[in-house]
Order: sequence, then structure tokens, then C-alpha cells
Amino acid sequence: MGKKIGVLLSGCGVFDGAEIHESVLTLLALDRAGAEIICMAPDAEFQVVNHLTQQATEEKRNVLTESARIARGEIQNLKDVKASDMDALIIPGGFGAAKNLSDFAVRGPDATVHPEVERILREMTDAGKAVGAICIAPATLAKALSDKNPQVTIGNDAGTASAIEKMGAQHKSCTVDMIHVDEKNRIVTTPAYMLGPGIKDVAVGIEKLVNQIMSMI
Repeated sequence: MGKKIGVLLSGCGVFDGAEIHESVLTLLALDRAGAEIICMAPDAEFQVVNHLTQQATEEKRNVLTESARIARGEIQNLKDVKASDMDALIIPGGFGAAKNLSDFAVRGPDATVHPEVERILREMTDAGKAVGAICIAPATLAKALSDKNPQVTIGNDAGTASAIEKMGAQHKSCTVDMIHVDEKNRIVTTPAYMLGPGIKDVAVGIEKLVNQIMSMI
């Protein structure tokens, strides 16, 4: 049987959802590694951002419906997914990871995590299953698992790193082509577009993260 890897999406588009390049690179690396991919997203409304102007609009959309665009329609409601359904979980970045999976983008260290996101992260780590987080997604993971004192990287942004440490995690500085592995908690993180600058650059770290996650199963 192939290894089953969950991919937790947070919408579709860098400013209000999952970062599309990071998501597609994750899916590509997983497919190349022979994984069976299970895409999922929470069923929740979010405030739309116009990606041309980067301004918030009055429009509301649904995280699950928008994430289905990236997943080509093959996606599950997060509430229906359990840790027992998969061998590992990866969370691409984009502002959705810090707006829709938690409210870290607004509240920083005082963030709350979407209850279903917190549940799946706890189930996975309690079961000793590997979790990967990309770009800003480690901030949401740090809040959800703050009592486990996880080690993560978001690159080298001092303000974000400080907020992550205030939530009980340890931040490790990394370049875009690096991953950080928290052996104790079985968490793998990479900075991706927190550093960039380009798609070829973020692809290196994401591929390393996927291959590391696959090796930990």
C-alpha cells in the first residue's frame, strides 16, 4: 500500500487562502514520491482579498469550496478526516494558513486555532505521525501545539519568530532551501515564500520537506 499523506488547504490564493505555488509544489513532490494524497480543508467562511489590488472586499467565500479549486475537486471536509486516515499531514502556507486555519495574522501570539485544525494536529502528533508546515503555516501549528514546545522555522523574520516563541515554540532560522526537523515532535518546516524570492527557490525546500516526511513514515 502507498503512503497516505494529508494536505490541509486554507483556500485558494496567497492573500486570503493557501499559497497556490506552495500547494501545487507539495502535490507534485508527493505524487513523484508515490504518495496517495488526501486533500482537506475546513468548511468555514472567509473575507475575500482582491489579488490584483491586494485590498479586502465585501465578498465572503468558503474555505472548503475555494480549496477544491487546487485539489481539482478531490477534497474532504476536515471534520470528516481523522489521523487514522493518513500516515502524515502537510500544511502549505499563504495568508489563509494564518487567517482561516487560525487568526494568527490578526492576533499574533494571542491567536486561536480553528477547532478542527487543532483537533487534527493534536491527533496526528499524539499518534506520533509526522506533520509538515510550510511558509507561515508553522505559526498556526506552534499555537495549536504550544504545550509540546515545538521547533519550527518561518525563515528569519524577527517579528514573526518572536511571536512564535511567545506561543511556546522554538524558532530556528533557515534559508529558503533548508528544512528544520523537530525530531521529538516529528514536525518538519520550511520557509518557502516567507523568503522566496521565486518559485524555483521555494521548490527546493518544499521537495526536501516532502521527502523528509515520506522518510519518517
